[in-house]
Amino acid sequence: MNTRPTPTRDAVVVGAGLAGLVAALRLARGGASVTLVSAGVGGLQLSQGTLDVLGYAPDRVLRPFQALDAFGAARPEHPYATLGAAAVRAGADFVADAVGPALLAPPSDANLQLPTAVGAIRPTAAAQPSMAAADLARPGDHRFVVVGLRRLKDFQPALIAGNLARTPAPGGGSIAARPDWVDVEARPGEHDTSGLTYARRLDDPDFRQGFARAVAAVAADGETVLLPALLGLDDPSAHADLERLIGHPVAEIPLPPPGVPGMRLYRALSKAVRDAGVRVVSGSWVVDKVVEGDRLAALVVGETGRRVEFRARNFVFAPGGFESGALAVDSYGAITETALGLPLTAAHSAGLIHGDFWGSDQALFGVGVRVDPAMRVLDAAGAPVYANLHAAGGILAGASRWREKSGEGIAAASALVAADHILTEAS
Repeated sequence: MNTRPTPTRDAVVVGAGLAGLVAALRLARGGASVTLVSAGVGGLQLSQGTLDVLGYAPDRVLRPFQALDAFGAARPEHPYATLGAAAVRAGADFVADAVGPALLAPPSDANLQLPTAVGAIRPTAAAQPSMAAADLARPGDHRFVVVGLRRLKDFQPALIAGNLARTPAPGGGSIAARPDWVDVEARPGEHDTSGLTYARRLDDPDFRQGFARAVAAVAADGETVLLPALLGLDDPSAHADLERLIGHPVAEIPLPPPGVPGMRLYRALSKAVRDAGVRVVSGSWVVDKVVEGDRLAALVVGETGRRVEFRARNFVFAPGGFESGALAVDSYGAITETALGLPLTAAHSAGLIHGDFWGSDQALFGVGVRVDPAMRVLDAAGAPVYANLHAAGGILAGASRWREKSGEGIAAASALVAADHILTEAS
């Protein structure tokens, strides 16, 4: 098979999730020539569209940035032990600044406490402004009407309202919630409509008028309206316009993935990356590497009928973890990093999985690569595998992201640290 080399760039970034996009954007804005290579669109579109920094440790965390240093000190293998609170704050601020306050409110010291699609309450450090009116961390009593759409199957207002009404508000006060329904046709004759279809229709001011009239008719005085998270995809004014038309505070509740809020973040960050001059190569799997001395010289991507070498002076590896296929367990229990064969914190799943699936953590999901303070990948002896290979995001070892609600905090901070180290060395 033919192999085609590309011109040497300052950096190649692997992965189009939050970590890969942040690393590419930071590098490009710092003056580096950057290529971003990804097998797909990354995990942001499967996210809630918020920034989770630290939600549980193991109890509910109210002030995540204040808790980070103690959390990391108690868990020396966790990425936060290496990153530190200042880097995590910088990463969250960088993301919020990159997409702008119309899409993501800057993180404050306190976690927001937001309803989920099953009526639980989820902590997060930063959310889209369209979610803020549902924040249960605010003191005082809360009155909600949860409004479902008859043609949308993934949002059940009775379930959400019932669970909210029996849950103590984290900020104190009471929660009163009741369900209701409206029937708004997004497309003629369509009886099973997706959230994305509604979001695209709600970008249209004329459609918003009819939608708002239907919702306003079921809202009572003093109630905040909770709707599924589909209030526009590309029009940042859609939420504020709907609040004005409905005449009540309105908040979105994210749906099961893929979700519109995550799509908004992905589209905004992808645009920022391209506007910064990053060359983006999508749909391409890394299948091999070229090594020269103690440095990685190129990553090899397989394309139809040929192989392409992406050569660079530095590399940021942010392919995700088990969920993306970057880490895998075979039928014999062997754990591998599937693209570059990097050393992991465990080579076999024996003893890392137990039967208490809803109790303590499954240690398997803490497997990943070790890194130094510059995010360079380390071998078992603690030496860099390659002097110019950095890692970020879900490939890092030591975190139980889903339980801690720490995924975006780790991704943004590690990407920023890796990029800044590359830029500092280059200068």
